[in-house]
Amino acid sequence: MSQISISAPLIGRDDELGRLSGVLERARRGEARAVLVAGDAGVGKTRVLDEVAERASRAGMTVLTGHCVDLGDVGLPYLPFTEVLGALAQDERFADVLGAYPVVERLLGGGSTGDSGDRLRLFEGIAGLLADLADIAPLLLVLEDLHWADQSSRDLLRFLLSRGILQRAAGGAPTHRLAVLASYRADDLHRRHPLRPLLAELVRLPAVERLELRPMGDAEVARLVRALREGPLPDTTVRRIVERAEGNAFYAEELLAATGSGDGGVPSGLADVLLIRFEQLSDTAQQVLRTAAVAGRRVEHDLLRDAVGLPEEELEAALREAIGRQLLVPGDGDTYAFRHALAREAVYADLLPGERARLHGAFARLLDGRGHRAKSAAERAHHYRESHELAPALAASLEAADHALRVGAPAEELRHLEAALDLWSAVEPSARPTGEGVDRVRLMLRASAAAAHTGELHRAVSLTRAALAGVGQEADSELAALVRYTLAGNLMTVDNLTAAFAYSSEALDMIPADPPSRTWVWAAATHVLAARHVGENETALRVARLALGRAEELGVTDAQADLLISLAVIEGGGRRSVEGREGLRRAWELARSSGNAPVEMRALFNLAVGTFESGHLEECLPWITEGLDRARRAGLLSSPYPMEMRYLHLLVLYTLGRWDDCVRAASTDAEVLPAAGGYRVAPALYVALARGDFRAVDRARTLLEGPFDWMATLVAGIALTDAAALRGDAEAAVERMRSTVTVLTDDAGTRPHVTVRLAALALSAVSDRATDLRLRGDQEGAHRWAETATELLASARALAVHGGVPQGPEGQAWLARAEAEWTRAISGPDAAAWAKAVAAFDFGDVYELARCRLRYAEALLAAERREEAAVEARAAREVFARLGAKVLLEQVDELIRRGRLADAPPTASPLTAREQDVLRLLARGRSNRQIGEELFISGKTASVHVSNILAKLGAASRTEAVAVAYREGLIAPETAGNG
Repeated sequence: MSQISISAPLIGRDDELGRLSGVLERARRGEARAVLVAGDAGVGKTRVLDEVAERASRAGMTVLTGHCVDLGDVGLPYLPFTEVLGALAQDERFADVLGAYPVVERLLGGGSTGDSGDRLRLFEGIAGLLADLADIAPLLLVLEDLHWADQSSRDLLRFLLSRGILQRAAGGAPTHRLAVLASYRADDLHRRHPLRPLLAELVRLPAVERLELRPMGDAEVARLVRALREGPLPDTTVRRIVERAEGNAFYAEELLAATGSGDGGVPSGLADVLLIRFEQLSDTAQQVLRTAAVAGRRVEHDLLRDAVGLPEEELEAALREAIGRQLLVPGDGDTYAFRHALAREAVYADLLPGERARLHGAFARLLDGRGHRAKSAAERAHHYRESHELAPALAASLEAADHALRVGAPAEELRHLEAALDLWSAVEPSARPTGEGVDRVRLMLRASAAAAHTGELHRAVSLTRAALAGVGQEADSELAALVRYTLAGNLMTVDNLTAAFAYSSEALDMIPADPPSRTWVWAAATHVLAARHVGENETALRVARLALGRAEELGVTDAQADLLISLAVIEGGGRRSVEGREGLRRAWELARSSGNAPVEMRALFNLAVGTFESGHLEECLPWITEGLDRARRAGLLSSPYPMEMRYLHLLVLYTLGRWDDCVRAASTDAEVLPAAGGYRVAPALYVALARGDFRAVDRARTLLEGPFDWMATLVAGIALTDAAALRGDAEAAVERMRSTVTVLTDDAGTRPHVTVRLAALALSAVSDRATDLRLRGDQEGAHRWAETATELLASARALAVHGGVPQGPEGQAWLARAEAEWTRAISGPDAAAWAKAVAAFDFGDVYELARCRLRYAEALLAAERREEAAVEARAAREVFARLGAKVLLEQVDELIRRGRLADAPPTASPLTAREQDVLRLLARGRSNRQIGEELFISGKTASVHVSNILAKLGAASRTEAVAVAYREGLIAPETAGNG
């Protein structure tokens, strides 16, 4: 009988290999590139990558490979990168460069993990390590099966490709001799698969491309089938395999292997083919394969030996048989892997339930006996769960959660905690882990904190509500209060303010103020925040002052700091005042001395916002930098205050006119953080719109998808209202402004402060529409839009002074613009109103100041103050040109042209420049009033210009004047004919 070739040839992939070889060549020249290799299961991704890796190795490149593994609902943070680092650690050539990056040792499970939450430092460390390796020799990094990647691995890959290793040096080309090839199953990516948004993001990067391995043609499959068999094959057999394989190389190989089963038939499904081939093995080899399938795609020799329980000689014989049949392939580090994931899945699915559970239990106990290495906790949790040994599964899940916390993987920590919570009720109380904080309610609170740290604020609320349901009539009133004020705090992050106030009130009522306790103090501190948010300032002040005394009495310095922050915000002039900011500095110092990172970040956030609101934009940036640095060191970059600070950072850069810095910072945030709604995209959206990229409209609309998000709604409201105004769609601008304000209005009827800005943006479109209708002579239509303008202005005025406290410089500036736009809608441009708006935005808002100067120039021109108008128009134009604000740059250029605000060229015409403009409009049949409105002059002045034209041209009528001008070449024929 002819035998199957041990090494399958690579057929029909010349184009793909040529393209990937080109990527390797560019990498060797110092141009870092990445390719995302997509294809259905079995189409040949691994075979192509193996060939490319072999070529790279022959060319002197260092080749590192990491695999992602399907562990079901139990995540294993950074698994493919851990595999890569493990291979490096085994190679003495790289000892020195690996030793230069101790931060990555946490992924190897050795030594101290360092700062638990410093993901950015970890990411930068791995990027630096890869860059240094590429300096030693050109480097090829291969990552297989991204569809199984854990979230932390996806985040790290995003960082590496977006920023860490593919970035261009200033003024030059990429400098790293590096190529990254990453594969994934395209047919596994269902609509909600977590890899989909990452892929969409990565393929937009200039140094990243996508390569899809499509099914092979029939002729290529036939060539493959014939090449795989050493002896001749009947044509009918080849044809049947080609038909069944449908272009999939793996299907073809498995179908060919099944032809030796002796029954002459070919199964219709791949699973059947795999199992037929599997059943051709000896009983011992089948036993080994079943055991290996439970371990996963790859298994170490000694672990497999201990699990299968065979003498070494029998095991080796069975492995040799499986390798000969190409079901297993030997790997580095004395490991074996299934040749294809589908083979492993088919064998695993064929196990009897009891058999599967028994083998999972065996692996779990073997891993237990190996000691608690970094990766074993997640594996043990997986195996114990599948073996239905719930008590050890619970313990391993908690250990895995602790490991995820140490390596800065909050999403995986949350998953492990939720797995533990699922197991909790199924485990006998006597068998549950014990220790401080290890009970169901406290685990829910910890899970809610992990959810908040990873930016899943609604999930945090849900978990805390579950804790509330679990605490029931708990005799421990302090725990009951803790759950309630934690829930109140989480509800405030999703802007459910009325409910937050209700729960904080309950928490405060459940425990006495005397004798003082930490729990009461923190319940009070939370209640102060909630009371302030619902406008109960007197309650907030009273409770804050009482609680501050209790905190001082107990020496609870972090609570003291938190209460001082609240008082600084509420009392007197608030955080905008010098006194308020001084109080915030004192609170920051107390929080820093206590080591409470969240309170310290709250102090820094309020210092930054207070400085911004007082109009000191440059002074705001150091506070933001300090706050984000503290968040980074604490591992809390995705928690609410750091997210607010990131948004504020982008907003300050945007406001100062540092738009390129703003866009770059937004891109950096996206690399190291999970999706964060409007916090990390807002100002970048505003930049895109101003630069004429109206694709930002679609990006803004996506912010409104999914559960309600206050910040995302606000950002989308601003972007979509402004986009409508820039496009001249007054109806859409007004509708978006109204709907946004309605959605953001709280249960008590308090409208958001952004109402002023939204009203001003909508008024811009309304005043344009009213002006256009007046120009056309539609006074009734203009009057209707004037009424809309009055309604919008009333909304702005009502919010500009809220609770008796006027808004800061920014809010007052937007109100001044709203007032000026309203005047323009009612009666036309008013220079005095726009002069006030220009002065109001002079606190540092570069773009909005220029927008107002454009309107001011229009008003000055209408008042025939041409020299002043020219100054304002040129100033606005300089800003728009520098910022790349394409939309308004076109508008100001049109104003300069129409208003003849630039130096006019010499002319032999007897008419002045202004009379030339009037003549052109006469030729279009315009009335004196219409001429005046178009040229920003009064109708009376237009009439004077018309009389002068008639006199200079010796014409008795307007029609004769146009005819004379046409005859003498004073106006172009196409202009004269334009009606």
